[in-house]
Amino acid sequence: MSSVNEVDPLVGRVLDGRYEIVRKLARGGMATVYLGTDLRLTRTVAVKIMHESLGGDAEFVARFDREARAAARLVHPGVVSVFDQGMDQGRPYIVMEYVEGRTLRQVVIREAPMPPARALDLLIPVVSAVAAAHEDGIVHRDLKPENVMVSVRNQTKVADFGLARAVTAHTTSSAGTVIGTVSYLAPELVTSGKGDTRADVYALAVMLYEMLTGSKPHTGENPIQVAYAHVHNQIPAPSQSAPEVPDYLDALVTTAASRNIDDRPLDAGALLRQLRQAREALANGKDADPALAAQFRGDRVDPDELTTEQVAVADMSHTAQIPVDFKAPAPGLLATRSEIAKGVPAPKKERKKRRRWPAAVLICVLIAGLLGFGGWYYLKGRFIETPPFVGLTQPKAEALAAQNGLQITFENAYSEDVPAGEVISTSPITGEPVERGGTVIASLSQGPERYAVPDVAGKATADAEKAIVDAHLQLGEVTQEYDDSVPVGAVISASVEAEKMVKPGTVVDLVVSKGPAPVEITSFVGKPYEDAKKHYTDAGLKVVKAEDQNDKKIAEGSVISQDPAEGTLHRGDTITFVVSKGPVMVEIPELRWKSVSDAEKALQKLGFKTKVVQPALALKLVRYTDPRAGTKAAEGSTVTIYAA
Repeated sequence: MSSVNEVDPLVGRVLDGRYEIVRKLARGGMATVYLGTDLRLTRTVAVKIMHESLGGDAEFVARFDREARAAARLVHPGVVSVFDQGMDQGRPYIVMEYVEGRTLRQVVIREAPMPPARALDLLIPVVSAVAAAHEDGIVHRDLKPENVMVSVRNQTKVADFGLARAVTAHTTSSAGTVIGTVSYLAPELVTSGKGDTRADVYALAVMLYEMLTGSKPHTGENPIQVAYAHVHNQIPAPSQSAPEVPDYLDALVTTAASRNIDDRPLDAGALLRQLRQAREALANGKDADPALAAQFRGDRVDPDELTTEQVAVADMSHTAQIPVDFKAPAPGLLATRSEIAKGVPAPKKERKKRRRWPAAVLICVLIAGLLGFGGWYYLKGRFIETPPFVGLTQPKAEALAAQNGLQITFENAYSEDVPAGEVISTSPITGEPVERGGTVIASLSQGPERYAVPDVAGKATADAEKAIVDAHLQLGEVTQEYDDSVPVGAVISASVEAEKMVKPGTVVDLVVSKGPAPVEITSFVGKPYEDAKKHYTDAGLKVVKAEDQNDKKIAEGSVISQDPAEGTLHRGDTITFVVSKGPVMVEIPELRWKSVSDAEKALQKLGFKTKVVQPALALKLVRYTDPRAGTKAAEGSTVTIYAA
């Protein structure tokens, strides 16, 4: 008995240079599902890799490719999206949307039997998704609780559309078997391997029965017995096990899961309408509605009224019609006894036959016994039911396996619900057949899967993105902001604080620096320098004052010029100003009693403008000036000459 946690060789590999395998999520009959990272789009995905036994047939690979492409075209909020498909070392794989949450199987295990309203609320979105597929011409053929995901936001999504068809076609042609969980297989899939939309309707009805009652409608000690029951036994009414189920739900389930394919709703769209009618009746508090039940039932003939049964032997391709009430002896033996009763001697040949008859019977009995024992052992004797390992610790699971003569191996897995150290699930699942001395694979809980958010502040954007993906998280929105201290292209902050333990796939948004914010340059020429200095200092610029200069037009203390004069700068950049000292001041000379013309020439030479004020009969001699001689006036200003 092995309890070693084996290392999966695919973990850590990158498929097609794009999809990195992070860890195993689940293992099924067709494939193993891994959590992966799309390195090109930096998103979390689920990668389903088919088992090696399904990858060696070129016809299957081609069919798988076609079905995967068809499934990828199916767009519906209730369908797990298919992103891509390819081959890895001869094994087909598909890349799908990763849905964080639980399977419907896990919900059923915990909640069933469910109240009817709860069961319908879970199933209606599933049927809606299947209805959309049926409208697009896609039949699932392997609907079961394991293929339905219930996300952490309580959204339901159906997986594996179209893929079961490819696998079934391959295995039916190559091995004479039908892929699919036998508990949900429609009778026509068992007998012929062929089915249409009504096969999906059958599986959905069986799922609803299980949700309502907490058990499957048909059980047996091996898959052959369960398949036989699907073909020959009508599903019982759910109310036989769950009395709170109303009559119209009984009618809906038993009709949708009828052995007669023609009795069922034509497709999931028709079933969806019935489910919504039933949900409305429940919402209106109807514990019974004979009219609605009759509508769902359609008053069809019960196929159980048939007078013959098909009894399958070990080779299911051979059947025999055996009348139920058959009791009469063989016709030849009856005729012989009549002749004896009448005293007529039997012919010589007849007497020889009678002598050989007991030996023939004995031989037939011996052969039948040997065949019966061989058939019993092949179909039943070599199998036992998988014990209930779920919820046990590793030592207790090992002890239970030993008690039942089984081997058990453990694989680490994370769980939001199952405590660390306990078994989450097994393959095969509880109650399913496993060969005596065979191996059960158990997923052992490591507790909730959590990862520390990396500290990305100050890192380059590309490095921060890689750190987030490496931590099994998902990069969210990247926005840009100006920052005075963080370099351009470096991370300013993240939406989740560093070192916080979060779920895998948690979205982390980043704020990236665009560098210091730009400062728009406006002109302060002719305006007070102190106003300019305050404005640009507050904006984060360094303000430098050059040497003051005289200016005839700009008042003292105001800006003559600035550099730059326009455009933009960034915080920390420098802007330079030249400030006016005002105009040059020139002393007024003494011009008294000089001629007016000489005075004008002298003042104009000094840079002044002149104005003469004199009486009509004046001598044209300067009496005084304004401003007065000896005082200073601004160069370029006007000096008034008063003449005598």
